[in-house]
Amino acid sequence: MGDGMATAEIDVALEKHRTELTGYCYRMLGSSFEAEDAVQDTLVRAWRSHEGFEGRSSLRSWLYRIATNVCLDMLAAGNKRARPMDLTAATPLAQAALSPRPDHTWLEPVPDARVLPSVDDPAEAAIAKESVRLAFMAALQQLPPRQRAVLILREVLAWRASEVAELLETSVASVNSALQRARATLAERADAGAGGEVSDPLDEKQQRLLERYVKAFEGYDMTALTALLHEDAVMTMPPFDLWLRGPADITGFMSTLGAACAGSRLLPVRANGLPGFAHYKPDPEGGGFAPWAVQVLELSEGRITGFHCFLDTRRWFPLFALPLHLEAESGEGEKGE
Repeated sequence: MGDGMATAEIDVALEKHRTELTGYCYRMLGSSFEAEDAVQDTLVRAWRSHEGFEGRSSLRSWLYRIATNVCLDMLAAGNKRARPMDLTAATPLAQAALSPRPDHTWLEPVPDARVLPSVDDPAEAAIAKESVRLAFMAALQQLPPRQRAVLILREVLAWRASEVAELLETSVASVNSALQRARATLAERADAGAGGEVSDPLDEKQQRLLERYVKAFEGYDMTALTALLHEDAVMTMPPFDLWLRGPADITGFMSTLGAACAGSRLLPVRANGLPGFAHYKPDPEGGGFAPWAVQVLELSEGRITGFHCFLDTRRWFPLFALPLHLEAESGEGEKGE
């Protein structure tokens, strides 16, 4: 960047890359919060050493090199983030128990706006969205960290093998070998590409499915909800390791352990390139509605195949810029008084 670049210019030049770097670090780390920390660390390191950046490579590839090193350092502890179904078998409803695991266990949701830079090319935008879907993210977390970096840089970001080799300070042959091994691992995971067939924007059929879902969920109509769920639909609720498969167990759970969610409100959100909702349930003490979960939905063949509820509202609602309370509309809540 040389001496001629004013402080403000450096700030602007670095800041332009924040969203795409956050997307890269999120794919590497599986955590929205760790990704933001990694990007902040990357930009601080870049800021401190910009005098030594002589423009031998582009600013963008230099930032990716720093970000990769930051992520590889963070991954050295060996923690792999996962979904409940990556860790245990499905629980039959009769044995459903809510046992939480620590935050760092779980693959985290992320708002689209934080990780998907706006691009003009619809094909590029589609690849970016598919590469942050929960199923693909969970598959990525199974790869060793350097293979993960190679796969993301080559397949998602479309870097040339020579560019990746330079970034990782290795040979083109070893980049190609790492990519082959990473692809083979993903190919073994049947669900890696099955993270919801969601058009962008949503097609009319998908839009109608979501409208029917909101009506069924807010009305807590289990018959209507059953009609919308795929026979192999999966429901997860991190931080609990419980997960359920099939409409009977999912609606059975909702009408027993989850019965307090009757009368809820849903607000649309975009998370992980998928449709989602902020779920507020009635607040008997404060009136109105209190935050309960960020739901991320996977859709396929006109049905809901995945119903993922992230329950740590203190973390997720501020991240998605969601209010921490909804007022009841006039006429609501009077029936129970």
